[in-house]
Amino acid sequence: MTNKYIAYYDSPIGKIRITADEESITTLYFILEMDGIELEPMLINEPLEKCLEQLDLYFKGELREFDLKLNPSGTEFQKKVWKEVLKIPYGKTKSYLELSQMLGNEKSIRAVARANGENKIAIIIPCHRVVGSDKSLTGYAAGIWRKKWLLDHEAAIVSNERQLSLF
Repeated sequence: MTNKYIAYYDSPIGKIRITADEESITTLYFILEMDGIELEPMLINEPLEKCLEQLDLYFKGELREFDLKLNPSGTEFQKKVWKEVLKIPYGKTKSYLELSQMLGNEKSIRAVARANGENKIAIIIPCHRVVGSDKSLTGYAAGIWRKKWLLDHEAAIVSNERQLSLF
């Protein structure tokens, strides 16, 4: 039996619940409704400690790429989609169509969108970087406003770095 480790992170856009097994992060999602939800006691192991540290750096604008072992549960197709999502650079976006094309079948756009929506490790598997073909912010389980915040956060860091490199 695998032990279940749990931690919480108070981000600027809401409380995040993170779970891990002995070696890797298994889920990371925003707690959407606090009313009536009893938080489980935290039981932190090394993967969670590392995740909490990296989340802190990400929200401070000091981390672009997470270096964490992940173990998301999903179908083989979902895992293929998530691997492609992991390739989307910090501060950039890809459309669902572009993601489908990256996977070799642009007709799979709906399946890709569904798989992206089933991502159980938000932020680290940056599903917030996937947008509509017209660059519209569509679909985000934690709310479009959080998706917008994450994209704006990353864009601001990239923009600040560009400005600094001009001097």
